[in-house]
Amino acid sequence: QGILWAGGGYAVWTLTEYWLHRVVFHFEPDHPVGARLHWMIHGVHHDHPNDPMRLVMPPSASIPLGLIFIAAFQLLLPFSQACMLSAGFFIGYLTYDMTHYYLHHRRPTTAVGRKLRELHMRHHFQDHDRGYGVSAPYWDNVFGTAPKSRSED
Repeated sequence: QGILWAGGGYAVWTLTEYWLHRVVFHFEPDHPVGARLHWMIHGVHHDHPNDPMRLVMPPSASIPLGLIFIAAFQLLLPFSQACMLSAGFFIGYLTYDMTHYYLHHRRPTTAVGRKLRELHMRHHFQDHDRGYGVSAPYWDNVFGTAPKSRSED
């Protein structure tokens, strides 16, 4: 049963990855302070997509966000289930983080890796309003934000 909860946590992460990237990371603040905070959290990555020091969300944002999710899981579920859901969620986060780094700084050798890289580079260099799922691009298909194929360009 624990494996199922961990798998559920992983699935929750993939959906969180998509919506955070789409709604929070690509939000356009009106106020200069909000614009600066947004730039520090995600805009800098789009301005410097190949800089390894500006690739991931800073700990000052990711740690509080992680704690909020842990607290929500603990409030909604019995302790053991919340722990397993949290474990799967954070395995998902780490998978996303490592995949994201890999896509920017290595040349994938597998068909899946090459496809993920192609989709993510389209997000960066063609249309930043599409392709929000870095490690889980299937959500872009579900929500109608998949990057256009080469034939649609």
